[in-house]
Formats: sequence, structure tokens, C-alpha cells
Amino acid sequence: MPVDPQIQLMLDKGAGVPATHTLSVEEARRLYEARIPLMAPPPAVDAAYDRLLEGPGGELRVRIYRPVRERNLPLMVFFHGSGFVLCSLDTHDGICRNLCAGAGCTVVSVDYRLAPEHKFPAGLDDCVWATRWAVEHAHELDADPNNLVIAGDSAGGNMAAAVALRLRDEGGPALCGQLLIYPVTDYHTPGTPSYERNAEGYGLTRETMKWFWRHYLNDEREASNPYVSPLRARDLSGLPPAMVVTAEYDPLCDEGEMYAAKLTEAGVTVQYKCWPGMNHGFLFWVGIVDRAGAAMAETCQWLRDVFRRAA
Repeated sequence: MPVDPQIQLMLDKGAGVPATHTLSVEEARRLYEARIPLMAPPPAVDAAYDRLLEGPGGELRVRIYRPVRERNLPLMVFFHGSGFVLCSLDTHDGICRNLCAGAGCTVVSVDYRLAPEHKFPAGLDDCVWATRWAVEHAHELDADPNNLVIAGDSAGGNMAAAVALRLRDEGGPALCGQLLIYPVTDYHTPGTPSYERNAEGYGLTRETMKWFWRHYLNDEREASNPYVSPLRARDLSGLPPAMVVTAEYDPLCDEGEMYAAKLTEAGVTVQYKCWPGMNHGFLFWVGIVDRAGAAMAETCQWLRDVFRRAA
């Protein structure tokens, strides 16, 4: 279908903004943080507060959201996106509040170390460590350590997929689900048809993805590592049920679909949905773009179903 009119309006408003790959890292970070006031007010939650932890590379900040004042809630650990380089707890505060309220779970959002200051595997190490920390401290978070989902969008989806692989390979903890929102699952080369089809004009571009990868990896040879490119993993068996969400007008659309298919082939239960007319990052616009609200509602229903089965 054509680009959704509400998404097209957002694209038109951003037409004069410089492409991310033409900016310095500092300029790009400022630009992405400046989008926060454009987002709709998220739903209310009972509590949201930051904690500063001593992570594997020093101080590691997490933001904890609780939907209601109850104990033993389901638990989600969330990793924000934006190419391993950009964004923060603040840019993804609205998404986390929507997931927290909509799925009825405690959310731990992780401010993992960013590239290029901290290249692979620093950020991933933080995400694995934070997931284990959340399980170990679940009771003080009013959460159930045995009812755990990991989640992320874009590069955060890559982190979530890689965390699932590492937890499987490194002895846990066990997961009951993984939510991968328009995830990065492979290196930009050789690329997919959607990398060509949606190379530019829809927000995220092919050149920006190359810029992200250049900052993230120490060496291009790391692209074959399954914890960098989960799509290249030889064995995806034994992973938790997954929901994979993609967008029609996204360079990453095909690699998300391919990862969902490969998970299914490995015997993993997968719910896959490509949202027509949407572009990369569309879940930022819940409350502004109607189809984004529908996608969030469907995602939260999947989460509630996963949590109910695990309870």
C-alpha cells in the first residue's frame, strides 16, 4: 500500500533535516533527543524511576517502570534502538511507558554503552548483565523472575536477539519471550531487496545504516559473529517464543522477516507482522499515527498472552 498519510505528513515535516550519516555523532545525538517534545504524552504508570548500577564497564543507568502497585508482576528488560550510537532512556521513555501500561509488566530500560566510544561487544555485555541483574533483583522490583521477556527496537532489537542467543549459550536465565521491533538482524552487506527498495526517502536510509555499522564494529570481520548478526547464527533452536514486528517502508523489513522465518524453521514459535504503510521507527508516534497505536495494542496483547502462559 502507499505510505500511510499520517506517516507521510511526518516525513514531509522532517524533509529539511540533515541526513544522520552527514552529521557528527554529537550533532546526530542532539537531533534525535530534540524529537522528544514531538511525541504524544504516554499513558500514566504507577512509578518510573532511575537507578545507577555498577555494570561491567562502570556506571550503568536503568529506568524502572511499574504499571500498578502490585507484587509479582511480569518482567520486561528493554533495549532502546538507534543504530548502537544514538538515543537514550529519554527518547524511548514513551515506548516503555506504553509497553508497561499496555502489557501490565514491570519494565527495566537499559542505558547501555554506545558506540563509537564503546564498540562491540560493550553495549551487548551491558544488556546481558542488566538482564541478569533484573532477574536477581526481581523481587525488589515487584516482579516475577520466572516471567521474563526481553525487548528492543531497531538496534535494540538486535541487542534483544543477541541477548537471547547469549543467555541460551551461557546458561540462562530462562526467557519466556523476545519482542523484536523492526530489528537489525544482519550486516548491511550484501543487504536485502528492502535495503534497495527503501534505500532513501522513508526516514532511515541505507547510508545511515552503513554509518551506524561503521561506528559499532571494531572490524568488518565481526559482521559474521552471530551476536552481531543473529541472522547468521547457525543454530536458532532453543530460543524463546518471539514476536517480530517490521514496517513496509523500512530498509530493515526483509531482514526482520527473514529472521522470523529462520526462527520458525528452528522450531521457535513466532508471531510475525509487517505493518503496511509504516516506516522505521513508527512506534515512536503512538497517539499521533493511528496505525502505530494499533501496532502497540497488538504488541501488548502478544505480551499479555506470553506472560499469562508463563505465569
